[in-house]
Amino acid sequence: MAKDKKKDVKKSERSVRPSIAEQGARTESSSTKLTDLQEAQTSAAVSDKEPEEVEERPVQNVPSYYEEPVLTQLIVKSYEGEKVHGLYEGEGVAYFEGGNMYKGMFSEGFMHGQGTYTWADGVKYEGTFVKNVQMFNGCYTWNDGSYYEGSIENGLRHGFGFFRSSTHPVSYIGYWYKGKRHGKGTVYYDREYTSWYSGDWLNNVKEGWGMRCYKSGNTYEGQWEKNVRHGRGRMRWLTDNQEYIGQWVYGIQHGYGTHIWFLKRMPASQYPLRNKYIGNFVNGERHGRGRFIYASGAVYDGEWVCNKKHGKVQTIGIINDSENPSTLGSDIELDISSLLDLLPGEERQEETRQVEFAVLRHITALRRVYSFYSSLGCDDAHDNTFLMTRLQFWRFLKDCQLHHSNITLAEMDRILSDKTPLEEIHSPYETLLFRTFLSHLIHLAFHIYHKEHKDKGPYLSKCFVEMVSRNVIPTACHIQGILFSEQRRTVFALSYIDKCWEIYRAFCRSNTRPPFEPTMKMRQFLWMLNDFKLLSKQLTASRLVEILVKDGPSLHDSSSTNLEQEVCMEKIYYIVVHYKLEAKTVKDEEFGQWVYQVQIFFINNFFPAYHHEKALREKIKENRIQDAELAELIAEREAEEAKRQEEATVEKGSFESNNTAIKELEEPVPQLVPPPKEEASIVPPPVVTKVPAGAKRKKK
Repeated sequence: MAKDKKKDVKKSERSVRPSIAEQGARTESSSTKLTDLQEAQTSAAVSDKEPEEVEERPVQNVPSYYEEPVLTQLIVKSYEGEKVHGLYEGEGVAYFEGGNMYKGMFSEGFMHGQGTYTWADGVKYEGTFVKNVQMFNGCYTWNDGSYYEGSIENGLRHGFGFFRSSTHPVSYIGYWYKGKRHGKGTVYYDREYTSWYSGDWLNNVKEGWGMRCYKSGNTYEGQWEKNVRHGRGRMRWLTDNQEYIGQWVYGIQHGYGTHIWFLKRMPASQYPLRNKYIGNFVNGERHGRGRFIYASGAVYDGEWVCNKKHGKVQTIGIINDSENPSTLGSDIELDISSLLDLLPGEERQEETRQVEFAVLRHITALRRVYSFYSSLGCDDAHDNTFLMTRLQFWRFLKDCQLHHSNITLAEMDRILSDKTPLEEIHSPYETLLFRTFLSHLIHLAFHIYHKEHKDKGPYLSKCFVEMVSRNVIPTACHIQGILFSEQRRTVFALSYIDKCWEIYRAFCRSNTRPPFEPTMKMRQFLWMLNDFKLLSKQLTASRLVEILVKDGPSLHDSSSTNLEQEVCMEKIYYIVVHYKLEAKTVKDEEFGQWVYQVQIFFINNFFPAYHHEKALREKIKENRIQDAELAELIAEREAEEAKRQEEATVEKGSFESNNTAIKELEEPVPQLVPPPKEEASIVPPPVVTKVPAGAKRKKK
């Protein structure tokens, strides 16, 4: 019996080895090199460690990849599992000489399906196999704790995936090509996620457009070549309060550009003071033609040699030609002319004076509110200056619960869009100066509270004071939403807002009421997500409506939900990132996992779905154009055919009329016989004698 068992084992081993060998011969040129991938991943992790100096070397050495024994060189030592016709089939465990082991699915003698391959040194692969080759999706785990999770092709990282090193504070999330970083991707150089690069890669090298944030806070955004700044880009030295925008040549300012030196000022100040140079650079120095503008207003326009002026100085004075200085100062002039036009002429001056006094009484608190919201989701500024965007202004309005006053954010946008182009009325990018912020508050206060104070004298100021005391002071600066609740998450989430704004505009429809600007309703938003196939068990339509009702009470009635309400860009973006932003505070390692999940959602789900829908719409539009052209061509041919038939009919009718005329001319005209006279004798007609048939006449 023992001998028979040994024979069966040897026979089964002989039966499975040809399958592995044949598969190896077919795929030897591609890769079944599992251990080769192990060394490649390890060396890639070491190469990601990058010095924190601002200036980088022009070229970095690319680590070599070591050749290791391929899978076909490994011999099956023993097998535990099912067999069919002497071949491994179904679930089983294979032990190889050298200590490697595979546990998972087999098919016709091949490792095929889900399985786990463990090397003798502890490296492990869990994922999909296709005839002894790692394919599709899987996870590599190294014995030092490093791991990769994502797309696999021929045993190599290929497609979208996430890699984290345990021996170095390095992680990468993005696209791979044959085991190398290639395409769009982000690498983090520390556990705190303060040092990172996000942009284009080419064979493990930064190449193309990208953004680099250093641990010191300095940032560069622009073009790269061979791992260094090369081309056009912007460098911000937060530690030195400087900024350069222009041409770079292998990490050095070289060519035409603008260098700015920011002057630190009081946090409450809004208008920046700075020295600026605009001109040519050579090897990092001002050299050639250039213009230097001092904060005082003095200007030098001329030649430079090695950072030194080489010409004469021209001084330009700064003139303030304001004819009607405001009570609030020359830098704050309220724009409330449209409201004053609604009042009698004799009351306008007093209304203006009273509302300026009301603003002046609360200006300190309002400056604090403006500074707080204008810095949400922003990196540190060189000169303590932040400009509020409409997205931040929406957050302020919702925190103050102004959208609970029977007026939606979309309606507020229309009220405040006096000189704004139609397509930009709901844009999240519009910037608001402090004086614009104050003017908007006065306009909104009038529309919300004018009925309560209409008969009480100068009521613009009373409406403003009512809103500030009831809505702004008690509730402002207390973030209620999830989007701006945590700084790191906010900064990262807002990096996708450009694409979200593009998607929002693509699916907007013209409003049916003036000013007929592009807008989106809740129903259209649900249709869009349904077309994108993003609605699932975790993110259902009812769950979305529940979130929106909680965020905006105007959507909810006592018994139903109004899906015809307009939703602005802030609400769309809020929904998209909501279920990825539910936790307000996280640990550093959890933040990295959250970043990975958000990037997966945007890059693998949301944006590809939009591009697919966009391509489908373009195809439909193209088909409609072709159908219209074909219909036009058919109509032209039918018109030509009808014209030919009409011409033929006319020609036929003309021919027949001509023939009739000719016949009438050819026929003899009958002679007119005069009537007989009365006295003329009537001659009787001759008598005709009928001869019977067959009878002959006799001759006389």
